[in-house]
Amino acid sequence: MAPHKRIPDLGLRIDIIQQPEDIIEAFDCVCEAFGRQVQDGIWIAMNPGWDTPKGRVCGAERMVARWRHKSNDKIGLPNTIFLKATLPCPHDREKRTIVGFSIWVQASAIEGHGDPPAKDLVKSLNLNALYPQNEPEQRYLCQIISSLHKRRNELIEEKVTTAPPAVLILDMCAVDPAHQRKGIARELVRWGIDEAKRRGDLEIITEASVMGRHVYGQMGFQADGHEIEYAVDNEFASRRKPPNVFMRTNGTRFDLI
Repeated sequence: MAPHKRIPDLGLRIDIIQQPEDIIEAFDCVCEAFGRQVQDGIWIAMNPGWDTPKGRVCGAERMVARWRHKSNDKIGLPNTIFLKATLPCPHDREKRTIVGFSIWVQASAIEGHGDPPAKDLVKSLNLNALYPQNEPEQRYLCQIISSLHKRRNELIEEKVTTAPPAVLILDMCAVDPAHQRKGIARELVRWGIDEAKRRGDLEIITEASVMGRHVYGQMGFQADGHEIEYAVDNEFASRRKPPNVFMRTNGTRFDLI
């Protein structure tokens, strides 16, 4: 695994998260970016009550649970990596503040090469606990996530004949709005580009928001297809759905970036 990276002018560092307290702090960044700033309908549906103290605690606990239950590939590398971007605390230079967060996932349809695509979304998303006895909400989330990850899962299946038969997914990237436009997202992505090289030149894929796709495009990602279409029942047609496009590196030479 890569050591942390330091950006001299800001004091920015990118580190792998090693303790649950960092997940909890990072979740606040995600809430500010996905909840308050862009009001991402899918993320909000997956994090009910995110704007309440109780909801934030529950959302952070779910993130910690995901961090604790990471699997490894056949050579012992974690299939899921949680990263934090930190800056020196303005009130205490000996302390650091989490200002950005990303999740990277190595995925594969071949056992031992990464996490497989989820086949039972109710189980994998723990929807019975998230929305107990609420069949419509569970059904909506299954439909919206299936649509969002449709091309992702297709490509994972296509990779079974490649060597290695896996991809690296940028599953989430969030920067606290108070610290955006400082190159933080770029450094979180650059870490993943370097990690993909170390893991055998894996292709990187992501579902990019309107905000993210500009940064990703500058770093070698290319759009694969048009805006993602969400196939949901008519009763959910009026719900707010974030614009996303599937992007992939598709053999881009990162050494030229």
